[in-house]
Parts: sequence; C-alpha cells; structure tokens
Amino acid sequence: MATSGLQHVAAMYAGVVAPPLIVGAAVGLSGTELTFLTGACLFTAGLATFLQTLGIWKIGARLPFVNGVTFAGVAPMTAIVASTKDKSDALPIIFGAVIVAGVLGFLAAPIFCKAIRFFPPVVTGTVITLIGVSLLPVSFGWAQGPNPAAHDYGSATNLTLAGITLVIVLLLRRFTRGFVKQIAVLLGLIAGTIIAIPFGVTDFGPVADARVVGFPTPFHFGAPQFQVAAILSMCVVMVVSMTESTADMLALGEIVERPANEKTIAAGLRADTLGSALSPLFNGFMCSAFAQNIGLVAMTRIRSRFVVAFGGGFLVLMGLCPMAASLIAVVPRPVLGGAGVVLFGSVAASGIQTLARAGLDKDNNVLIVAVSIAVGIIPITAPNFYHAFPDTVRIILDSGISTGCVAAVLLNLVFNHLGRPGSVGAQDVTHPMEAGEEIAVVR
Repeated sequence: MATSGLQHVAAMYAGVVAPPLIVGAAVGLSGTELTFLTGACLFTAGLATFLQTLGIWKIGARLPFVNGVTFAGVAPMTAIVASTKDKSDALPIIFGAVIVAGVLGFLAAPIFCKAIRFFPPVVTGTVITLIGVSLLPVSFGWAQGPNPAAHDYGSATNLTLAGITLVIVLLLRRFTRGFVKQIAVLLGLIAGTIIAIPFGVTDFGPVADARVVGFPTPFHFGAPQFQVAAILSMCVVMVVSMTESTADMLALGEIVERPANEKTIAAGLRADTLGSALSPLFNGFMCSAFAQNIGLVAMTRIRSRFVVAFGGGFLVLMGLCPMAASLIAVVPRPVLGGAGVVLFGSVAASGIQTLARAGLDKDNNVLIVAVSIAVGIIPITAPNFYHAFPDTVRIILDSGISTGCVAAVLLNLVFNHLGRPGSVGAQDVTHPMEAGEEIAVVR
C-alpha cells in the first residue's frame, strides 16, 4: 500500500508543484516564501485527496482519485497578479476568489451534474487546449532564466540546460516502461539539476534555510480579499474544473468497474469544490482530480481507494516538511523550463485528443473551436489588446482560459442547442467523454 501510494504521488508531483511556482514567481516571492507556498499546495492536495477517496456524508466520490492544484487556474491567477498594483495583495485576492468559487461550486454540484450535456468534448477539448497553450509561454520564460533583468537571461547556457532536460525527459518516455516512464518529468528535473551544478546556477540555499517540520500557517499571506472581477474569473475556472472532474469520474468508474452515476458525480464534485473552498485557509489554490493518476490506476490495476488515500497521506506529510517542499525550489529555472515544455505541451495535447472525439466533421463544431481558440489566445499573442478596458475587467479578459471557455459554452449553446426541438441528438453534438475511452495523460 505504501509503495503504490507513493507511486501516485510521484506521478502527479511535478503537476502539483508547477502552479505555485508559476504564481509565486509572478508575485515575486522569495525562495523561502516560494517553498512555503509549494508546501501549502502539497498539504491541501493531500486533504482534498482524503475528501475524495474516504469521503464524509455526501461528500466524496469514494473512488481512487488524487486531487491537486488544477492547471486551469494558473492563467487567471497570473492575470490577477498582473492587474494588482500592490503585489502583496495579489495572493489574498486570489484566495478570496477561490473561496467564493468553491462555495458556489459546492452549492451547484447537484445541479451541475445534470447539466453536463452542455459541456461536450467540443467545449472541454477547446478549454483544455487553451490551458496548455496559455502555459507554454511560462516554460519558455523559465528556460531563459529566473530574472529578465539579469545579464545571463536567455543565454546559451540557460537554453542549453533547458534543451538537455527536455531531451532527458523525452528519452525516458521513449525507452523506459512502467513506473519509471510515469515519473519521467520528475527524473528529468533531478537529472537536469545535477547537470546544472557545474554551471553555478543551482542554489541549495532554500534547503539549507528550510526547517524539517513546519505547518502552513492559516492566511500566511494575509486575510482573503474579495474582488468581483477576480471572483468571476475563478468561477469560470471552477466550471472548467467541474467539467473535467465529471469526465474523469465517468472514465474511472468504468476502470474500477463501478460506473459513476449521478449521485457519485454530485458527491465527487462536492469534494472537489469543498477542497477548493478550504484550500486557501492553508494558503493553497483550487483543487481538481489529476487525470494522469487515472491512467496509473488503469495501468497497475490497483483499484483500491485506500491506496490513493495513503498517497494523500504522503502529500500531507510533505506539506508538513518544509525541507521536502524546498527541494523543488532548488531546481534551476532553465531546467524547469525544459521539463515544462513537456508538461504544459501535454496539457494542450490532451485537449487535442478530446477534440478528436468532438465531431469536427460538422461545420458548427469547427466554428465553435475556431472562434473560441482565437478569442482565447488574444492575451498571449496580443498582450495589450484590452489595454483600454478598466483593470477590474481586464482580470477576466486577460485570461485566455476564461474568455475562451465562455466563448465555447455560448457558441455551443447557439449552434447546437438553441432553437432545436427536444434534446440535442448525437448527430448534432458529441456527448461528454465516454467512459473507458482514452484518458488524457496530464492535467
């Protein structure tokens, strides 16, 4: 049970620490504070995993789900950071928005599980693709170095280290199997960090300064602040997260031979949203199911939810050990950039896999994808496109995931639902991800 639980942690570790690294770097946190934020996200991921696997009352799907920080929230959170003049207020604003979105999601869970037909693959695939595309520029920035003002930013050394790390990850994915293949990104980070030592870009200071035992002090970065624009942005992320979790529950239910019904989905969504609402109390972000761990359940055929709960215990222990959390802060940014290309690119590829099942042979669905992606990449390709709008509105508009998701949902309603008598037929729009189909590798 211990080794199987640890394998689940290893498979999702790189994914759960990437969001706090991105947001923490955008806020300008010190190495010590970044370590604290990373540990907090590990701790809250463990708590959310307990809620999902063990469950209480009508909360928790009681399936072998691993929960952690969702990638869907990264771009909106960095947009909130960018629009906040005093960066010390950025995290409290994010935490306040996540709390409200989590509470609203919890209340909406019984209703949302009935409305999943409005989120077919043409919508979810578009949004997942935008998540990956929105995150890729972050990995390119990491590859150049930690500080744009530094003399070695974008130097041949930094880019070479990023390239070496990328090659190592690709080689591990190509020539290894099983457990080693599952943790290729983590092994690539370790190998890249070791290779970077002679170049003088590896800093072990965060580990030396970290304590062995610590606790994520509640509201360490300040009391939560509530801003309407930030709340709306995170509510959109919550809808995306709930849609992905529903698809995951359908798939996992088939894998463990316990098909997820409406009651199971509602309980699972309550666990996701309650975990997200409680996470900011301990300085964590919005939580969602990790799809790569579903693939691990299918591969190992170890279907016990208690094994995954054991993995959640490991996450809690890592969150209570700042020294363990500080290890990720040691990894040089160029090394992170090289691994990030695979990690974030795989998110986009997962979206493309979903779109492949979205019935793109139909003109309506092609238009939905085309316009939604075009709207979603505006903040990436033209960062100043919305410069004339008020700052509060730009929090939403500067998040390609939020605007792309809203566009996809509205266009799907217009083209595939409104004005059609009765329910939408299979010939008009494909259904949500069918249980047992291929599962996205990374979220």
